[in-house]
Amino acid sequence: MVSNNKNNNIRVNVSSEIGRLRAVLLHRPGVEIERMTPSNATEALYSDILNKRIVDEEYRHFSGVFERVAKVFYVQDVLEQLLDDQTVRYEIVSKSCKNELAEYLVDELMQHDSRTLAAELIEGFAYRKGKDPDRYAARRYVLRPLYNLFFTRDASSSVFDRVLVNSMSFDVRMRENIIYEAIFEHFFGCETLNAQRWNNNARTEGGDVHIGRRDLLCIGEGIRTNADGIRYLVENFKNGRQNADGETDGRFNIIVQQLPHTPESFIHLDMVYTFLDRNRCMMYEPMLHKTGEFAGKATTWIEMDHGTVRYHDCANILEALKCVGMEMEPVFCGGSDEWMQQREQWHSGANFFSLAPGKVIGYRRNSHTIDAMDKAGFAVLKAEEVAAGKVSIDDYERCVVTFAASELPRGGGGARCMTMPICRDEAF
Repeated sequence: MVSNNKNNNIRVNVSSEIGRLRAVLLHRPGVEIERMTPSNATEALYSDILNKRIVDEEYRHFSGVFERVAKVFYVQDVLEQLLDDQTVRYEIVSKSCKNELAEYLVDELMQHDSRTLAAELIEGFAYRKGKDPDRYAARRYVLRPLYNLFFTRDASSSVFDRVLVNSMSFDVRMRENIIYEAIFEHFFGCETLNAQRWNNNARTEGGDVHIGRRDLLCIGEGIRTNADGIRYLVENFKNGRQNADGETDGRFNIIVQQLPHTPESFIHLDMVYTFLDRNRCMMYEPMLHKTGEFAGKATTWIEMDHGTVRYHDCANILEALKCVGMEMEPVFCGGSDEWMQQREQWHSGANFFSLAPGKVIGYRRNSHTIDAMDKAGFAVLKAEEVAAGKVSIDDYERCVVTFAASELPRGGGGARCMTMPICRDEAF
């Protein structure tokens, strides 16, 4: 049951990757990231542990840009508000405890004030010797910290006027689904989709779900999003969807790009491909030419017309986009040198987030990628100056806002991974 929208000014509406951003959901990395150790980093899906002091400074400039250009909602603040409602509180607490086999904690957590409980649900509930079952002692937490929560894109995806609550592939992230489902149903009053309700084996994650335009999704199929998850999306859109005038077109397209399962830097489509403008994209060149790790990886255009579904093999993702009327000019992650391409893709060099058509944000450290964007006509701006109001993205036709980051990339994601758009203007 979807409750009344607690934020009446904002409705979920995202019909492209590039429309002018109006509202976004972020999460400031908190003490949960300090609760990683070398022994649990792998379980937490990290290859290294992070220095929070440096993360705080990097994230301050990143979030400061968004606070200049859009309405920003922070997960912990929204969750705290939701927990004031006893019905929603019980739903979140009971599901969270059941997921961690700790139902005995429900009554105790229900008595905590909303601020304390929001922190416990995000930062973890520590094991208490002599009070909690000994089975939790080794991992130190009864409710594990949500180490990955600042990657707000992974567990949820705005898909037009609904939100796909993604079916996460790893248990350590399951509570994120519970929190996001509550946020979108009870705070934004939005209908949610969930592939696991349709098929328990179905998996989707937000880094693999890209909205090309109102009749097009681009999906990565790899270690996080599987074929059953894609079939779920086909089922949802095979009869089309409403167009901008509120009329049902009956036609829809999904482009599927297969991804390598290794190395770990290829976990999502947005690690090798992102939209930059109406006719520009960022991509990892081996994906275009099907070389290296992408040799033999298929690109499929799924054409849907009033319930009829047709599958077409395509040479690559750019060719598939051309088939549906979107001719994209690529800018290459890492520039033209294959060694630099590999180095910068590893630290999310292809992972950009669009603030408006032709205006994007990404990591400054990927200097060859930024140089390639500069040559492609994107003015290079500093996040510190945009966040301070010294520079405005509105003064440029195309620009890339760069923010310094050495610790954030160690988490295995970039600007798109750390942002969940709630509302965008129409771009097409």
